[in-house]
Amino acid sequence: MTLTSPPRRPRKDATANRDSILRAAASALAADPAASIDRIARTAGLSRRALYGHFDDRQALLAALISSGAERFNAIADSVDDTDAPRALARLTAALWSEAAHVQVAAALALDEAHVEHTAAALAPLRRTVATIVRDGQDAGTLRTDIAAPTLARLIEETARLAVHRIDASSPAATDLAVRAVLSIAGLSWRESDALLAAHPDVLAPDSTDMTPQHDDGSTR
Repeated sequence: MTLTSPPRRPRKDATANRDSILRAAASALAADPAASIDRIARTAGLSRRALYGHFDDRQALLAALISSGAERFNAIADSVDDTDAPRALARLTAALWSEAAHVQVAAALALDEAHVEHTAAALAPLRRTVATIVRDGQDAGTLRTDIAAPTLARLIEETARLAVHRIDASSPAATDLAVRAVLSIAGLSWRESDALLAAHPDVLAPDSTDMTPQHDDGSTR
């Protein structure tokens, strides 16, 4: 009988090198979405040949970058547990914006037709969260009901992606603008958005180290 050995785990240094390449790719692609594999290798301080020791080609590297970012986004989506739909959307948008550098790279890749399918699949958990928030908000009458839930969820997704792609993440008002754009397409007036953000100022200052969900009374019980 032939015994099959279990696959070996990547060595720690190999994993660290791979992560370093992904960070370098994010940096290079944030500056230029069309950055070549040579430029990415230089940013990582590696030769082209060394980079190919971790990724077969540029497409494989981009796919890994999308998947890595998607894991972070999906974890953020899973952490948002507000029962009020407008506040949940606001908190989700702001929390994603706290990952601005990664989000902008993912947005640039997602807007590239060559990666839309992979991006959509990688972000499926996040998209399900948005769809659930929309359905709950429409049922509660807190989000617009003149548009079918699946369509509204898609419009919210596209608005958020466009905001990330167009708004300068380094601007002090970036988070506020992104959140207001999403709330607006979801059906809130600017006065309603003002009232929500005034009542819950913590929404615009997410702490990535504390993802404890808050309840309606502001507690974390």
